[in-house]
Amino acid sequence: MTTRRTFMGTAAALGFAFTAGAAFAQEEVLTLEHFLPAQANVPTQILEPWARAVEEQSEGRIKVELYPSMQLGGTPPELIDHVTDGIVDLGWTVVGYTPGRFPHTEVFELPFMVEDARAASYAYAKMYETHMKDADFKDVHIVGTWVHGPGLFHTNKPVTVPADLEGMKIRGGSRLVNDLLTRVGAEPIGMPVPAVSEALSKGVLDGTTIPWEVTSALKVAELVKNHTEFEGPALYNLTFVLAMNKDRYEAMSDENKAVIDANSGVAFSIFAGGTQADADGPARQIAVDLGNNIITLPQAEAEAAWKPIVDPIYESWVADMQSKGIDGQALIDEARALMAEYSSDMDSWGK
Repeated sequence: MTTRRTFMGTAAALGFAFTAGAAFAQEEVLTLEHFLPAQANVPTQILEPWARAVEEQSEGRIKVELYPSMQLGGTPPELIDHVTDGIVDLGWTVVGYTPGRFPHTEVFELPFMVEDARAASYAYAKMYETHMKDADFKDVHIVGTWVHGPGLFHTNKPVTVPADLEGMKIRGGSRLVNDLLTRVGAEPIGMPVPAVSEALSKGVLDGTTIPWEVTSALKVAELVKNHTEFEGPALYNLTFVLAMNKDRYEAMSDENKAVIDANSGVAFSIFAGGTQADADGPARQIAVDLGNNIITLPQAEAEAAWKPIVDPIYESWVADMQSKGIDGQALIDEARALMAEYSSDMDSWGK
């Protein structure tokens, strides 16, 4: 509730509210597709509040229809193309479902890069404007950019050191997570998050990498009994976008565009990332209540064990970015500086 009030308060400060005397236009119906069940945290705590805010502030000119679980067809990796091609008007998706397609975003997916989801979502939104708007995402109109809370291991046997993962089949959420898994001797299995529950129950997976927040919808704490979390920077984070079909946005009236714009950008991104991270606590408590084995690795211990594995991933990623004409090290430095900037000035964002 506090996070939601913060977003709405910031929204008002940025001019989110519109006058009651605004001219009434014919209703526009926007379709918003995502891949999670309707009852999951992201749709109920982020996407639905966003849709209702847009409807209320447009005074009925805009209606947003949500379609969970890919109800309009296709698979989660195809969602961004559904938006680009105009099959849907809006889509929320994991950027890493299309590996290598949006290279700038991967700076926030590097292992042990992000400690605070709000700070990273702030930095991501800022860097979208300077690096991604006319490059990675030139074919869509972006409403919000954010990351989830700390990613961690959920496994059928305890994991305390990298060697414990050797031979295990682990679902990784992005190519960088899969790189890490390969380097520790695990077998990375690529699959969209909705498929994780069945794969765990059938033994197709020995574990998965996801944040606490999504475990409640997937019943992960009932399917595996070991969870390995890290103090300090997270094992990994994934990047998300709420994207809109560019032609659909451009065809809207100026007053309707203004409603979308007022509910877009840095403030919305911080709200979304923070809300998703705040949902980690209640989901973690489910595992606690079930008596599951939660291993929390101190930061110094994690750094000692994982740094020899992680450093080459950074070096490889920087070289890969260089081959694409992108200064990867500069992106790392900028992302860290912006996250620190947010953390030093978080009071201005209502944290």
